[in-house]
Amino acid sequence: MSQSPLPPSVLPPVGETELELLSTRAATVIERLRDRVFAPGTSKRLQLSFTVRKAAQMVGRTEKTIREAEDDGRLPVAEKDAETGRRTGYALSDINRMRQVFGTLPHRADTDEAAVIAVQSFKGGVGKSTVVCHMAQYFALKGYRVCVIDCDSQASTTSMFGLNPDVDVDDEDETLYPFFRHGGPKSLHYALRATYWPGIAMIPANLGLYDAEYEFAARMVREDAFVLDRLRDGIDSIKDQFDIILLDPPPALGMISLSVLRAANALIIPAPPNNIDFASTAHFLKMMNATLGDLAEAGGARDYRFVKILATKMNDNKSAHVAIKRMMDAVFPQDMLQAVLKDSAEIDNATANLHTVYELTGAQTRTETHRRCRAYLDAVGREVELLIRKSWPSHHAGLRKEGLL
Repeated sequence: MSQSPLPPSVLPPVGETELELLSTRAATVIERLRDRVFAPGTSKRLQLSFTVRKAAQMVGRTEKTIREAEDDGRLPVAEKDAETGRRTGYALSDINRMRQVFGTLPHRADTDEAAVIAVQSFKGGVGKSTVVCHMAQYFALKGYRVCVIDCDSQASTTSMFGLNPDVDVDDEDETLYPFFRHGGPKSLHYALRATYWPGIAMIPANLGLYDAEYEFAARMVREDAFVLDRLRDGIDSIKDQFDIILLDPPPALGMISLSVLRAANALIIPAPPNNIDFASTAHFLKMMNATLGDLAEAGGARDYRFVKILATKMNDNKSAHVAIKRMMDAVFPQDMLQAVLKDSAEIDNATANLHTVYELTGAQTRTETHRRCRAYLDAVGREVELLIRKSWPSHHAGLRKEGLL
């Protein structure tokens, strides 16, 4: 049946030519933004530097112990300022070297299972990538071995870690896409790459990953194998190298999102406390429950170490936010994280320059706004860290000693 022509209008028609022009203009804006952040011939670097006092806190030893280890050669002597003679500070890699020397690295035992955490929601704009990036860096600052897997073709997390998805990431070699294809690699090692953050490796994404949705659909039609467990198999091939693996899935109920649900052994569900987003979270939980039930019949049940809802973008000055957050706490008394990620201009301003709050330095870290925002992020990280450690038997004695178990 032929399509009826549109009735006459005073507005000019928008066809393929106009849409192509619109797309080209949008690409130009993105290119200009990325040119501002990704200067040619440069790469993102971590500028953090820690005083000996802060280093002692992070390592769990005294300043005197650190200096003695430098004097007796167990640690390299810290560089000093030529004029003042004071230490210029320690990099995160130096901190981790100290932890290794003093035996205070928090790594899991080989008998513990790596935490594979999906920050999952079927709705965009809830702070998913923000949570992934900041949690990854929180754990790295603590000394954990972290892997971030960007499963979203929008590649926001990839960009935050200093990679231009359109330039620095090859479709065929460096994302999850080759692994999802029929006859693809047996392991995910091919896609792992180091980042500028000591302790964080990642598997990046770009727009080409979107084609994996079609690849999955085609394979499910023609193959008997339960292909949605392909990602879980891939993570099994690399997880011995890491303590914590964070998954950033696309904000949609597609094949990749379902694969993420099957691959994870823990879930964090970000949920801003407003009517629309909370309704979306309720629908997500209902759909997830039904979907996982259907998938279990085909590929076996999948249990999680923990599933927690995290209130994000909370604004205490909005009465509706406060009321809905109170309702969330009442409805999900055991399922909400106690920590809340408040709405903060600090996060927005950092993200505009493809930074996180954890990598800001200098005067911008001495404001009250920064301190408050850092406190919110630290509280989320600490609570999730405790859940992870409770899932590791090798940490139970330490937790009891700390009065946390």
